Parts: sequence; structure tokens; C-alpha cells
Amino acid sequence: MRGGENSRSYQGPLEVRVDGDNINRAINQLKRKMANEGVYKELKKRRFYEKPSECKKRKQREAERRLRKALRRQARAQARR
Repeated sequence: MRGGENSRSYQGPLEVRVDGDNINRAINQLKRKMANEGVYKELKKRRFYEKPSECKKRKQREAERRLRKALRRQARAQARR
């Protein structure tokens, strides 16, 4: 990864403790941890090469989406007052 692309620092390996014979619960916990850490998103992003121009466009779309979402939240909060 290049510097600045990922704001999260490396946390180390994900670990899940298996209590007794409850392997299904441990698998679900691991999946949840992986989703929360963004592992699935990172795998999807790295599946194919993304040209720098496509990366810029994607980041711009994501920023616009975050802005719209923040504006919706703000409007909803003001409507409650």
C-alpha cells in the first residue's frame, strides 16, 4: 500500500478463540471481524488492477457520496428540532 491510501495502521493478525466445539460461532466471529477491519473491501479492490485515473474517479465518487450522506444527516437532524 502507498502512504496515505489507507488511514488505518496495520493492526496485526485477526484472532478468534474457539470455545469448546463451537466452531461455527468462531467462524462467524472471524467473518465479522474481517468485515469490520475492511478485509473484504480491500480484497475486492485489489482483485484487478485499477488505473490511476480510475482510482481518482472512484475516490471522487466516494467523497461525493460521503458529502451527500452528511448533508442528509444534517437535514434530518434539523428537521427533528
